[in-house]
Amino acid sequence: MLQILHNPRCGKSRDCLAFTTKTNTPFEIINYLENPLTVDDLKLLIKKLKIKPIELVRQKETIWIENYKGKSLTNAQIIKALAKHSILIERPIVIDGDNAIIGRDLEKLELFIK
Repeated sequence: MLQILHNPRCGKSRDCLAFTTKTNTPFEIINYLENPLTVDDLKLLIKKLKIKPIELVRQKETIWIENYKGKSLTNAQIIKALAKHSILIERPIVIDGDNAIIGRDLEKLELFIK
């Protein structure tokens, strides 16, 4: 079963949810703002996404700009920032077993679900 890391206030996240619903693919919604990911959860997620930690960061968020932008951060520091401030995590994220995708692009999402 797919898992979707979802932020109900995000239009792209709502679009992903609507698209996935139309495909009749079973999924579980994880509201990661209410149930924040741990450092270990984030490490595993980054591995599944096959990206660098900085690629998971919403770098235009005020929290990032005010606290982290322009600083030389290690991957571990970036992951700790994501764990501390869940709003910084790119969304939506669709997880299927050992693979995951940031589901902002519905065409890529469609290929991933198939």
